[in-house]
Amino acid sequence: MFGITTDTIRYYEQVGVIPTITRGENGYRQFTTQDINWVFLAKSLRSAGVSIESLIQFTLLSQVEGDERLAQKDILKEQLVEVDSKLEEMMSVRNLLQYKIDTYDEHIARINEEFKSNERVEELWNQSFRVKN
Repeated sequence: MFGITTDTIRYYEQVGVIPTITRGENGYRQFTTQDINWVFLAKSLRSAGVSIESLIQFTLLSQVEGDERLAQKDILKEQLVEVDSKLEEMMSVRNLLQYKIDTYDEHIARINEEFKSNERVEELWNQSFRVKN
């Protein structure tokens, strides 16, 4: 359903990334909608780079009552900051790639001249590829 192997689901359940899934008399997992939501959340957050440790902490907090559970929101906020930072970095790299594609013919036309004189070589790090907030 989400492109996750049964081994991954077993691992997630074993280490506490997702809560324990109820099993039938035959020993097979019986997924509820809530279980599937947990698997989807774990897969999505892992693909965004969220650590196993953060996911375990998030899952543990889901099993407590009261104000302690509010710490889940803090975990989500921290992860959102990290994802936003990664997105900004990826957009900068994307902009650099687009620039290189857009100016490729010009660069090829000057390539011999640039090898002869290092003074005319473009300073890529000095260009405005960084995403502005």
